[in-house]
Amino acid sequence: MAIYIEDVALKKKLTEIYDQKEANKITELVFEHITKMTKIELVSGRYRTMTEPEKLQLVEITEKLLAHYPIQYVIEEAWFGGLKFYVDKNVLIPRPETEELIDLITKDKASLVENAESFKIIDIGTGSGCIPVLLKKKMFRAKITAVDISEKALEVAKRNTDAYRAFIEFKKVDILDEKKWDTLDVYDVIVSNPPYVMEKEKEAMQKNVLDYEPGIALFVPDNDPLIFYKKIAAFGLNHLAANGHIYVEINEALGKETSNVFKAAGYITEIKKDMQGKERMIKARKG
Repeated sequence: MAIYIEDVALKKKLTEIYDQKEANKITELVFEHITKMTKIELVSGRYRTMTEPEKLQLVEITEKLLAHYPIQYVIEEAWFGGLKFYVDKNVLIPRPETEELIDLITKDKASLVENAESFKIIDIGTGSGCIPVLLKKKMFRAKITAVDISEKALEVAKRNTDAYRAFIEFKKVDILDEKKWDTLDVYDVIVSNPPYVMEKEKEAMQKNVLDYEPGIALFVPDNDPLIFYKKIAAFGLNHLAANGHIYVEINEALGKETSNVFKAAGYITEIKKDMQGKERMIKARKG
């Protein structure tokens, strides 16, 4: 049986839970992964009969996908900023929106005096390490520290930094625990994509996210949804350099409220919109 027949069958099954565009993309990734054929080979008609081991692998993957298991966890990779990252269930799957957070920082590169030998960046809640790796690629002189509460997430991040030979210092730190702040330095840039999804927003989320991605990296209590921003703002008072900046990804429904957290702590803030016009980022500096 030729690959294209299985291809059509998988797409049909996936349209039961995904729209056609997403089903097509997932199917493409599945067959690239199983057959080791390139995207060009798959679409150019260079089809061949699947081997029995490949067919068995396809059956296993299909079962996972129909149970809403994310394709990125199935193939253990995700693309971010043009780079391929290893991902598993211990870290969030990198999103395109977070690439815009990196773009915001690199656009400010000249004003951030990145050429200075002492230029330092900290990524709070690093997860897969996608933020510090991409920043290191774009700002190679920067000395970058990445922290996370999860040891398993740090293992994933280290694996990704090793793959790209990006020297980054990792520390296991719960940023909510102010007693741990003394173990950290003073930085020119503080960047974070912290948990910001309220518990009450769960019902609107897709099952592939809700059921499989780590809740510790996603959710905050409804009665204190800005807890991480409050801590980051407080952390910056003593750990942000005089001309330093804070860049954070935010809940689009809480832009003004999040901005006010930083303003109340004495920062001058700007709410930035993403490519879809949603309020998804905040840039803050000391007043």
